[in-house]
Amino acid sequence: MEWTDEGIVLGVRRHGESSAIVELLTRGHGRHLGLVRGGAGSRMRPLLQPGNGVRAVWRARLDEHLGTYAIEGLRLRAGALLASSHAVYGVTHLAALARLLPERDPHEDIYDMLEHTLDDFDDAGGAAAHVVRFELAMLAECGFGLDLSNCAASGETNDLIYVSPKSGGAVSRSAGEPWRDRLLPLPAFLREGEGGANGFSNEDLQDGFRLTGLFLLRHVLEPRGQGHSDAREGFINAVLKRRARASGA
Repeated sequence: MEWTDEGIVLGVRRHGESSAIVELLTRGHGRHLGLVRGGAGSRMRPLLQPGNGVRAVWRARLDEHLGTYAIEGLRLRAGALLASSHAVYGVTHLAALARLLPERDPHEDIYDMLEHTLDDFDDAGGAAAHVVRFELAMLAECGFGLDLSNCAASGETNDLIYVSPKSGGAVSRSAGEPWRDRLLPLPAFLREGEGGANGFSNEDLQDGFRLTGLFLLRHVLEPRGQGHSDAREGFINAVLKRRARASGA
């Protein structure tokens, strides 16, 4: 068995004296592990950092075997990502989310979205908005997508500013007014047609994470006996601190 694919490094663990087991999210073969001989050595270590984009050749005698990887670098982002705390937390959190996907099951849209998110960590607010959207995409991929295109109560498609914490559907301003204290805010950067205009305030970002966090916990994490990763909270706090420093400069 042999295939060649693009991949993003999610994690690495040492195996034996000099080898490493590398976990990739690949474009065409999903989340896939393989043994890299010499992967624990100084030559390969910089290449096998979370967030790096690689080309991988996987070989095994049988499809169900762990197999071995031959890996070369394509987009070595890790050096830039390690330069900021929000990016370090963000990469760790994104990898934890990707591990919710079943092994060896392709999810090309998620792969493309992860790649785009990793390429845009320079701006902390923009990175946070990308991570919220990635969490929404993961909810949909796991079968629990939120319907934010029309009002769950009236069918309206305009002025959607709330989300029902029960159904996960959007709610318009007029329909939601009597129950606004019980509804979740829908930040501008998640509203269709608004393009994120004026949507990167700290409050909007926190509203976005509160929204996705609730449904991830309820539908995906808690049924598996899991909670949010510490890296998620670390990422949110690091983003808010960086934006506070920037606004005070």
